[in-house]
Amino acid sequence: MSLQPVVQRIAPQSGTAFRMRASQTLVVIDLEGEQVADLYAFADGDRAESLSSGRSLDYAETIYLTTGHTLYSNRSRPMFTIVEDTVGRHDFLLTPCSQETFSIIYKENAPHPSCFANLRDAFAAFNIAADTIGTTFNIFMNVALEADGSFTVRPPLSKADDRIVFRAEMDLIVGLTACSAEMSNNYSFKPIAFSIKPAFH
Repeated sequence: MSLQPVVQRIAPQSGTAFRMRASQTLVVIDLEGEQVADLYAFADGDRAESLSSGRSLDYAETIYLTTGHTLYSNRSRPMFTIVEDTVGRHDFLLTPCSQETFSIIYKENAPHPSCFANLRDAFAAFNIAADTIGTTFNIFMNVALEADGSFTVRPPLSKADDRIVFRAEMDLIVGLTACSAEMSNNYSFKPIAFSIKPAFH
């Protein structure tokens, strides 16, 4: 009998980082609904290779990546395959929220938790520099594009217990957050859950 993978909880407005081996699967669950999770990754063993929004969107020929799509590295190698997705709407255009996000967009200069800071701190345990963190895959984030090229951030379409499942296509160091930006989460901060399933599952 195989052991069930441990479900871990990311507290609101926080983040974590962990290793994944090729063929393992990452399950990300929106526990309460309308909560974004920022995902970023580096190749384990060569931190110069990392997740690429531009290459992933280019090769998929769509900005809405979902089941069956591949997330590529800056070297055009597959990093993740999305093998299950109960929502179908995520964002791969916008960078992780940062202190500057809140100053420029929200006109808020007071210290504020951010996905960038949470990823920076989590990746620091793996000796990964903050300046190498690029555009995140923003799980459950709902960005609507208009005909004139403008966009708006709308409430996520995810409901409680919605999920997305990624298969790792190489050995990875992965960062994952429970997003800290008010607009992205319909102005309510909630936890995110995740688990890593062994390759034999």
